[in-house]
Amino acid sequence: MLNKKIHDAINDQINKELYSGYLYVDIANYFEDLGFSGFAHWFMIQAAEERDHALYFREYLIHRGAKVTLGVIENPNYTAKDVVEPFVAALEHEQFISASINDIYELALKEKDYATVEFLNWFVKEQAEEEANAEYNLAEVSFIKNNVAALKAFEKSMFGREYEKETPEL
Repeated sequence: MLNKKIHDAINDQINKELYSGYLYVDIANYFEDLGFSGFAHWFMIQAAEERDHALYFREYLIHRGAKVTLGVIENPNYTAKDVVEPFVAALEHEQFISASINDIYELALKEKDYATVEFLNWFVKEQAEEEANAEYNLAEVSFIKNNVAALKAFEKSMFGREYEKETPEL
């Protein structure tokens, strides 16, 4: 049986992951409104990844015989002043998610729930990748923000992103 503290933390993480997807759809909408469909495409794939992360946590709870309890997903109601701000927001949000997963990891270690620790190892690695991608995108957009041709070229390159679904082992 799954420890109640860990059970609650993972249920909470499911909600955070779903919110992440919701936030990234809203950022994609922002970019579509600006005519940056490549950036929107990148964020829509990011939204799909976050939704799947929530579903992986759901599967883990079910696998461990624990009840899944979904919370309310807040409306991100995302707005920005320029093309750089969404990339800042994405990096900050990925750092927030990393910290949340690290907290669950630390709790699982404290509670000696090594099965959860093993499951979370995939997410720890995934978040390192998510943060690296967000840092790269922010650096690129920050550097070229005043060069319309370079910004459009980078934006168009974002269409090349494909979703490669990876699944952690239970």
